[in-house]
Amino acid sequence: MLPSFILTAAALIPGVFTAPSGSLPQLGDVLHGEDSNAIQSRQGGYFWSSWSEGGGTFRCNNGAGGSYSVNWQSSGGSSGFVCGKGWSPGGNRAVKYSGTYEPKGPSYLAVYGWTRNPLIEYYIMDAHGDLLPNEPWTSKGNFTIDEGTYEVFTSTRVNKPSIIGTATFQQYWSVRTEQRVGGTITTGKHFEQWSKLGLRLGGHDYTGRLRAMEPPQSH
Repeated sequence: MLPSFILTAAALIPGVFTAPSGSLPQLGDVLHGEDSNAIQSRQGGYFWSSWSEGGGTFRCNNGAGGSYSVNWQSSGGSSGFVCGKGWSPGGNRAVKYSGTYEPKGPSYLAVYGWTRNPLIEYYIMDAHGDLLPNEPWTSKGNFTIDEGTYEVFTSTRVNKPSIIGTATFQQYWSVRTEQRVGGTITTGKHFEQWSKLGLRLGGHDYTGRLRAMEPPQSH
């Protein structure tokens, strides 16, 4: 059986993680915007984390198994938020998910992860609100697999936060041409297609995290 995630009222942010801070969330915990701007832990076999910046109000409820729910209200400006569950270390995963996603403004619904050597931040995006990348995107082409047709983009982040601290790194994006909320995302299929386009990954840090995120709205 594929690992499954249930997403409710979620939103995601490209941004990133610093060292864990604050108390670690446990099953049933509800995280509030004032608790911490970066929280990570393991629960029930999953890697669970949330991150926020620039204000705004959020509630991230850690449910049983692969379930969680998110409510988020932006304060505008450079505020942003991300919350989700996945695996660490990451790699080739089949992520089956369902839920509701009602974006207002810039936001993404995506599987998200990092690799090291090279340092790469990646997104496999099935749905989105307004696309508002922090850096210019470069089109690398498109591909069709049994899970849908995706356009591929890259971007470069210069001196930005990352899993190793402030660094310059590339981002890889697969963006589904026909949006959906629910289905299966097999990360290995995207890794294979990226490789054919000359996009190299490193050793997987974490992956498979179905994330709802809202990106910062200023550059």
